[in-house]
Formats: sequence, C-alpha cells, structure tokens
Amino acid sequence: MRTDLFDFELPEERIALHPVSPRDAARMLVVPPAPGPFEDRRVRELPALVREGDALVFNDTRVIPAALEGTRRRGDLTARVALTLIERLAPDRWRALARPAKRLQEGDRLHFGHDGEMCMLGALDATVGPRGDAGEVEVVFDLSGPDLDAAIAAVGEMPLPPYIAGKRPVEAADRTDYQTVYAAHDGAVAAPTAGLHFTPELLGALDARGITRHFVTLHVGAGTFLPVKADDTSGHKMHVEWGEVSAATARALRETKARGGRVVAVGTTSLRLLETAAAGGEIEPFAGATDIFITPGYRFRAVDVLMTNFHLPRSTLFMLVSAFAGLERMQAAYAHAVAAKYRFYSYGDASLLFRAP
Repeated sequence: MRTDLFDFELPEERIALHPVSPRDAARMLVVPPAPGPFEDRRVRELPALVREGDALVFNDTRVIPAALEGTRRRGDLTARVALTLIERLAPDRWRALARPAKRLQEGDRLHFGHDGEMCMLGALDATVGPRGDAGEVEVVFDLSGPDLDAAIAAVGEMPLPPYIAGKRPVEAADRTDYQTVYAAHDGAVAAPTAGLHFTPELLGALDARGITRHFVTLHVGAGTFLPVKADDTSGHKMHVEWGEVSAATARALRETKARGGRVVAVGTTSLRLLETAAAGGEIEPFAGATDIFITPGYRFRAVDVLMTNFHLPRSTLFMLVSAFAGLERMQAAYAHAVAAKYRFYSYGDASLLFRAP
C-alpha cells in the first residue's frame, strides 16, 4: 500500500513531553467497530470496558538506561559523542546509533562516565567496531556480561524517544516514568508505552473484575521510532526484536478463547508477539526473533482488543492499528483525538481499539 495513505497532520503541541500523574488518569479514546460512536474515557475506567473472562496480555520487558554520553579519543584528539544502544550482539558487544556518527571510526576509544578524565572508578570504556549499512556502529566494551550491565545502569540514561529527547533533557523522574510497574526482564531500549498507564490500583481493579493477567516478553528496539521512508509498504524492511511467549501463557490464552473470552493486548509489542506466536492459527509457545510487519489486509489470529497509545504519521504502528480497526476508522479516530486535544506518543494518552469484523 502507498505510505502516504498513513499520513496525517499532527500539531506540535499535541506531543506529550511528560506523563500525567497518576498514570491511570490518562485519557483513553474507545474505538468500537463502525458505526459505533467514539467514547472519551479514562484509563482507570478500563475494568468497565472489558468483560469478565477476558485476558489482558502485558509485555514485561524492562527498559535499560541505554543512552550513553561520553568522549571519543583518537590519539591526542577528543570529541563528545552520544550512543544509544539498540541491540546486544555478545556479552561485551552492542550495536548502537551514534550522534554525530561521522566522528567515529573503527578502532576509536570511547570513555563514558569519566567526566573528561581518563581514569575513574566505575567508568565504562569501549572500542568502536565495524560500521553497519544503516550507519549504526558496533561497540566492544572492556567489561562483559553482568559487569557490563551494572556499568551501563550506573552511567547510562533512559533512552527517551527522539520526539521527547529533542525537546527537553532527560530528568531523574524518567527512570521510573519510562518504565512499567511490572517490568521484569532487562533488554528493551524503548518502553512498551501502553503499559506505562497501569498502576497497582488499576491492576487490582482488573483482578476484582475477573479479568486475568498474562505476561509475554518482547525487548522493544529503537526501530519502533523509525518512520517508513519507502513510498510503498512493500519496500519497508521491518526491524527485528526478540520475544518469548511461555507454554503456560499460550495455553491460558487458548483456553480463554475456547471459553468465549477475548485476548486484550496491552500495546502493539504484545500484539506483534502474540500474532507471531499464532502464525500457525493458534497461539503457541514461542521464543526467538520476530520482524512481523502488519498492514491492512492482515488476518488477525490471536488478538481481539488492543490498548495502545497514539502513534506517529507514516509509522509501522499506525499501519498496524489501521490493519486492526480499519484505515478509515483510524483516520477518523485520530482526527477526533487531535480535535479533542488528546496527548500523543510515548508519554501521551491511550486508545482502546476493538478489532474490525
């Protein structure tokens, strides 16, 4: 399909730079199948919008502080550089995006956490490896495994999306704001943002309503922020992410569907992983890489309802929600959201989408 079909106008002031507090006070646009009317609700009302016997599926990945700022040294020459880690390649090696990328050459030494000094206890050092086709670089750290993880946690910052990081500095509150309350497994470099709206109180209310909770893990990559540059969706190469659906979760979700309950995916990352696991027709255990690219015409096998934030124009995620609820329906929903001053993107408001027939 033509990429321009997924474009829309979004005023700059609609991009949220901070989350609301408490988390479940965010607004939520309910989008039933056409011709049902849109409903302007709040996230805390979710228990009344799903049914007893439904199953909510959350992505329990944990965002690591993958944004590093430091110094490049090449002989007597130094320069400031910033890295965003995007994919772990080995216990001591990451693929990263660099700013400015032109300052790095293979063999350069990088120093993070030194504050300009060559030696400081707890600092992190690395060597620049080969450059990739898309301009990313491999970075080989002097530390490895858990020692490297601890050093990154000490000197790194939360990797806020570019549409936030370009407008304000990272703040101390982002360490908790940009993390779900149920995050369990380190590995993401971007948050599963629909999950940011949940509080312990909201989770308790869902339990009381008889709605079961299940967890999958998809380590969200930086590719989630990339716009589709190809003129046609067939020309876009989807980024690869690692995920896992346990045997117990797969079985529980199949049983939910067999009883007539619905699978409600919290976030597009949960949906993409569940649809990957259901490639054979039913949800099965899965562990591995997925690059599933969902556009209109896709036949959904696993997910019946999707809770998600508002996405960028021309993004793979807006294409996904258009496949789920219908392109014209989502164009109308987003026009409503803009006019009603909903807050967009990672720290913004939510939508609750019911799959089109």
